[in-house]
Amino acid sequence: MTLKELESYLWGAATYLRGFIDAGDYKQYIFPLLFYKRICDVYDEEYEEALKESDGDVEYASFDENHRFKVPEVAHWNKIREITVNVGAAISKALNEIERVNAQQLQGIFGDADWTNKERLSDEMLCQLIEHFSSKNLNIKNVPNDELGNAYEFLIKKFADDSGHTAAEFYTNRTVVRLMSLIADPHEHDSIYDPTCGSGGLLLNCAMMLKEQGKEYRTLRLYGQEINLITSGIARMNMLLHGFEEFNIVRGNTLSNPVFIEYDELQRFDIVLANPPYSIKSWDQVAFTNDPFGRNIWGTPPQGCADYAFQQHIMKSLKPDTGRCVVLWPHGILFRDAEKEMRRKMIESDCVDCVIGLGANLFYNSPMEACLLICRMQKPKERKGKILFINAVDEVRRDKTISMLEEKHIQKIFTAYKKYENVEGFARVVSNEDILANNATLNISQYVSKLAVQNNTSKRDLSEMLEDWSSSRLTLHQELEGLLNL
Repeated sequence: MTLKELESYLWGAATYLRGFIDAGDYKQYIFPLLFYKRICDVYDEEYEEALKESDGDVEYASFDENHRFKVPEVAHWNKIREITVNVGAAISKALNEIERVNAQQLQGIFGDADWTNKERLSDEMLCQLIEHFSSKNLNIKNVPNDELGNAYEFLIKKFADDSGHTAAEFYTNRTVVRLMSLIADPHEHDSIYDPTCGSGGLLLNCAMMLKEQGKEYRTLRLYGQEINLITSGIARMNMLLHGFEEFNIVRGNTLSNPVFIEYDELQRFDIVLANPPYSIKSWDQVAFTNDPFGRNIWGTPPQGCADYAFQQHIMKSLKPDTGRCVVLWPHGILFRDAEKEMRRKMIESDCVDCVIGLGANLFYNSPMEACLLICRMQKPKERKGKILFINAVDEVRRDKTISMLEEKHIQKIFTAYKKYENVEGFARVVSNEDILANNATLNISQYVSKLAVQNNTSKRDLSEMLEDWSSSRLTLHQELEGLLNL
């Protein structure tokens, strides 16, 4: 199959659920079925190859050693396809059996969807869904890992587009992910960690970037923690469908129960990439005040906003020599009064390398502007005592209700970061002393004036101005339609 055929095939499965299930819940049914079908088709492919090797020895072809995953006959896709009554119960039983016999690799990977609720999933609907998936063979010969992985990422984005407010829980804008990966600069053998990993896109992008560079990407050690059971399963499926096996993604609450521990302390990593849930209120502030892992290095955040709890967890998870992090936040983390003292201590520790202001609508279903906070445990000598501010709020392409960074935007921002020097109206290097004297604010607009950029508006390329005008007009039209429909 071509990639477009594969994408159409996968998205076609979701259409069977329209009108019966909320778009935000598609993922808990479609992803497990896709992964289940892939496992069974690859098992059959391996079985046929083993038969050829052994001149038709059926017993040899069934040996576990010839298969990546075990698929008992009673739990095979073809058995489920024969069932027309109580189909949901049969699917649930088969998925549980696959997990049981592959406990070390697949335990809990299919999530906890309620397959037996016939009010949501009738036998007829499930039979149609199974027949749709059965129309294509998803073995490796027909659909290589890279192609299936890319199509899976396409499906994740489509579900994010459809599900609106729930999208941020499992999907980070992939154009921002690319920028974050470039800045993090992963090397072979690096350990990379995402404490709120969602569908695993930040981790995977680092590996894929190394692969594109012709480097040995399989030497990376990938770690992730995700609080949502379904989303953590999606992340594990994402890794496996891309052909990665050396990873460790675990379900759990990072703040209350961090799972990556060494010698009773937080495990430390070369790189931490994260898009944490922002401004959450339901967290255990009291426990963090006396945190057994010493994560409150700058203090305890207010109950109404756990952003600096995540940021301090990230800092405690960095190796003291090579550790570096790139974290996507809303701009409030840069200047809120309630966090001023923690921010002051962060600046005084000289770990902040750069602050990048990004444009609006890069968070799903939210118009707020985003920023990247980049920290290093050991800054280069020429960067010590300084912080680079990049005002890239205009480096964005607006597309309906979600924005994205084009490659020209990414390269402009990344080049400014690498050069680490003043660029009028775009970037400025400021000393820690000046920032501390300015009430310890990291508010980008106070250090990088957009006035110079505004004065040069007339010099912009006409096609770029027309594109911006067209995008703004479309957005306004959609917003007016929404108001009229209220």
